[in-house]
Amino acid sequence: MTLQRPMRAILLSAALLLATSCTTVAETDIKPVAEAQAFDVLIDNGMIVDGSGGEPYVGDVAIRKDRIVAVAPEIAGSAKRVIDARGLAVAPGFINMLSWAPDALIADGAGESDIRQGVTLEVFGEGMSEAPLTDKMAETEESRQGDIRYPISWRSLDQYFDFIEKRGIAPNVASFAGATTVRINALGYADVDPDVAQLDKMRALVREAMDDGAMGVGSSLIYAPASYAETPELIALATESARCGGMYISHMRNESDHVLEAIDELIEIAEKSGGPAEIYHLKQAGKDNWGKLDAVIARIEAARARGLRITANMYTYTAGSTGLDAAMPTWVQEGGYEQWKKRLQDPEIRKRVLTEMSGKPDGWENLFYHAGPDKVLLVGFKNERLKPLAGKTLSEVAAMRGTSPADTAIDLVIEDGSRVQVVYFLMDEANVARQTALPWMAFGSDAGAQAPRGLFLKSSTHPRTYGNFARLLGKYVRDEQRTSLADAVRRLSSMPASHLGLKDRGNLANGQYADVVIFDPATIADTATYANPQQFAVGMHHVLVNGDPVLLEGKMTEARPGRSVRGPGWNKCPPL
Repeated sequence: MTLQRPMRAILLSAALLLATSCTTVAETDIKPVAEAQAFDVLIDNGMIVDGSGGEPYVGDVAIRKDRIVAVAPEIAGSAKRVIDARGLAVAPGFINMLSWAPDALIADGAGESDIRQGVTLEVFGEGMSEAPLTDKMAETEESRQGDIRYPISWRSLDQYFDFIEKRGIAPNVASFAGATTVRINALGYADVDPDVAQLDKMRALVREAMDDGAMGVGSSLIYAPASYAETPELIALATESARCGGMYISHMRNESDHVLEAIDELIEIAEKSGGPAEIYHLKQAGKDNWGKLDAVIARIEAARARGLRITANMYTYTAGSTGLDAAMPTWVQEGGYEQWKKRLQDPEIRKRVLTEMSGKPDGWENLFYHAGPDKVLLVGFKNERLKPLAGKTLSEVAAMRGTSPADTAIDLVIEDGSRVQVVYFLMDEANVARQTALPWMAFGSDAGAQAPRGLFLKSSTHPRTYGNFARLLGKYVRDEQRTSLADAVRRLSSMPASHLGLKDRGNLANGQYADVVIFDPATIADTATYANPQQFAVGMHHVLVNGDPVLLEGKMTEARPGRSVRGPGWNKCPPL
């Protein structure tokens, strides 16, 4: 049945004006669409926050199939579905620049924790990517799977994209080519430098991934074997990415004592490769380093002033989450998990590791030292016998066992058959708040996209999984007024889309794909906590992906319209 659009409201409510500080754009600036037309979806009478950073205004958005066909103060016409957005903000879908959702989307394609925050594009590839894989790599990855288990049938990024689309997903997905994945493909897990032929193979793998639609090259340089890569190797890979229009994006070699030197390395890679670069989850880890934010900003902005496009993303919390591998030197991890475990069982090697864990790090990123055992929260295990320890600190488990915290960390890695997922409390709230307003700062959860049901209840998680984007819009935009709603939406949508080379996503504009979110700026908020992280955010009313509602009136639908979003080199990356 075709529904006629309701009579439009004259004014926004006072509460909405207070929450968003918006103004109504004059109809001389944006012309109404007067001629009556038929649409699939008409979003009526919302506050349009179009992604440009410009002033919001009261208006309508018309959608036909998977595209936006009109955005104006008033659109005449009928639609199969009319969404009354009165009193709500209407914005482009948000881009999660650092997502670990591949496993979760295979288990449950809804991606609900992110959809309920307005995320319509999940971007993978922090060091590890779903491809390119050899048969041996696929076999190894399958053997390391935890609660979520599935056969890895693909080998190329193109095959993975086909697989996940056919599986059925609510959000769109994209990926960088993981520098670690490329390195393992060519060199395995050893601490070696590539020879000329091996480096040529790595470059060719990057080029093939770019041709399959990768967004660029992503690295994660605190983890073995990624940490074994030297700067010239990374420049070579980033150069291939840049030749195909991609960017280099990195979990830098250090985020604590040597964060400034790590930024210098990233800038050097950008300068010598000829491409842009972005810093994953920018932070100053460890209390001794909280005073470095001014210098960090100055380093980045000086490079930008020279004409380099250096940007960053962040999550909106003072704790990070990774494994206990980040609590141990990378030399002990050479060769992969089995070799790591074997070395930890050698009394002499264990003694050396314990000494290095407990002291100020020299040449590696020691999160055990920077957080302290009281601030290391255990959240994820593979071993069923260890799962009851989730939610306890490393110090608490050490006291239960009568062992030192460092010994306990080593024992848990051995017993669990994994690196063990933990939360490290490392950052200063004042720095986090300040970073949210930086004009070149995008956002990424550094987490999966899940729901408090089924397999996801077998492990805990970090609250950023459920609250990262809502926390930005609620705590930092509305409550603390660190930046405007329009600017925050810009840095959640059009800015990252532009950096990824996407020309048809990220804005509310005619011809763009209809990734649209509709939320209440006065109520959007995170509810997840460290003690109870599996709680959905609130305030998001509707989410459309490629024109299909996946969240409607605050409830998930059965629609799974998500697609693979390919990078600028797709099918046109030049030959080596």
